[in-house]
Amino acid sequence: MSTLLRYEDWINPVRRVRRELLTVLPDEASEPPVLFVPGPAFTAGVFAEHWLGHTAGRGFPAHALTARDNGDLRAYAHDVVQTAAALPRQAVLIGHGVGAMIVARAVTRYPARAAVLVSPVLDRWTTLRQALTVNPAGALPAIFGGRLRLNARQVATATKPAKLPSYRGAEEPVGAPPVLVVGSPDDRVVPRASLDRTASRYGGAPLLFPGMGHDLMTGEGWTEPIDAILDWLGKELTA
Repeated sequence: MSTLLRYEDWINPVRRVRRELLTVLPDEASEPPVLFVPGPAFTAGVFAEHWLGHTAGRGFPAHALTARDNGDLRAYAHDVVQTAAALPRQAVLIGHGVGAMIVARAVTRYPARAAVLVSPVLDRWTTLRQALTVNPAGALPAIFGGRLRLNARQVATATKPAKLPSYRGAEEPVGAPPVLVVGSPDDRVVPRASLDRTASRYGGAPLLFPGMGHDLMTGEGWTEPIDAILDWLGKELTA
């Protein structure tokens, strides 16, 4: 059996759902497609405000997918893999927050051109400990298997309560794509130590944007991280 099709996927396939996909295409597509993946607390629209159009303006066909909201990491990753596989060219996957966890799982099943983990929530318990110090009322339900609720001190963009899945990170990405970790040392959701550990897991150091919060795609100065990401992609994809 192919390593891309795991036993669990074979005997217990993920239930199909209708997926929301937002797309902005460049006038002339000179670069591979980029698929943005938010966490289940956000929708694809969180990228539509700035990053989708900006990415398309740099020659990348830009897409954003809304994750289903059931707390099942396998189902989340399945949606990303199926969406990416349907694109006309091998895609770059960019995940934010829990979306970065989804992308980290998806690249163990889909041979992405590259992956970018933005403000990545991969270390579940470290993230919950951080949330308890900033927003205990929103974090306590998640400790006991409920939904995590982020407040205005943690993120500037309105979110909905969402289940926080677990990720063990034992599997290696298919095809060894380059992986970039991006975040802020002032993030009130993902602590700096977690950014360092995640980047080290992929053999690098995080690209940091001091003074910004968790939602780099909507905060003031949003152009800096996306331009840095696209510059990095330009170098990696031509190396």
